[in-house]
Amino acid sequence: MQHTTWQAKELTPGQLSERSGVAVSALHFYEREGLIASRRTSGNQRRYSRETLRRVAFIRISQRVGIPLSEIRKALDTLPEGRTPNRKDWERLSVTWRTDLDQRIEQLTRLRNSLTDCIGCGCLSLGSCRIVNYHDRLGDEGPGARTLDVSIDCTKGEGCENPASASRVAEDADVTGCAEKMCG
Repeated sequence: MQHTTWQAKELTPGQLSERSGVAVSALHFYEREGLIASRRTSGNQRRYSRETLRRVAFIRISQRVGIPLSEIRKALDTLPEGRTPNRKDWERLSVTWRTDLDQRIEQLTRLRNSLTDCIGCGCLSLGSCRIVNYHDRLGDEGPGARTLDVSIDCTKGEGCENPASASRVAEDADVTGCAEKMCG
């Protein structure tokens, strides 16, 4: 792999692709979607500023953790045009995403730690399901894995259609330790 010199202020699509690990076709797609920009040479060839590497890395990482392109575009739209974004610009962007990223981290941690326990999905296949989700009563609150999905986390009273469910789920959380001992 031939590395692009660090002194290059502009990159060809091939150089940007090589350094970022993103296919040229994906770069063209990002450009059509308004996520990155290029200028054209007198020969009508694309040239990307070196700062585009950071934007592409940001796009890839954001996509990898499940953030939709529409949200990525909104975030990138907050960065200044006509100059390379500095640390403060990126910091301002990160502050707006902090809550969402924290929720995603919490949800991934719950998933990692809970796959061997009852997740409230209604399968009733684990021994702990008989205690935590007796007769699938969590299904009365809605679809999905009721104990894993942060967006429907009733232990804090958020996202619950039935306010009483917050206290009931909190009580069930206390039973989880019992379920681990009895059914684990």
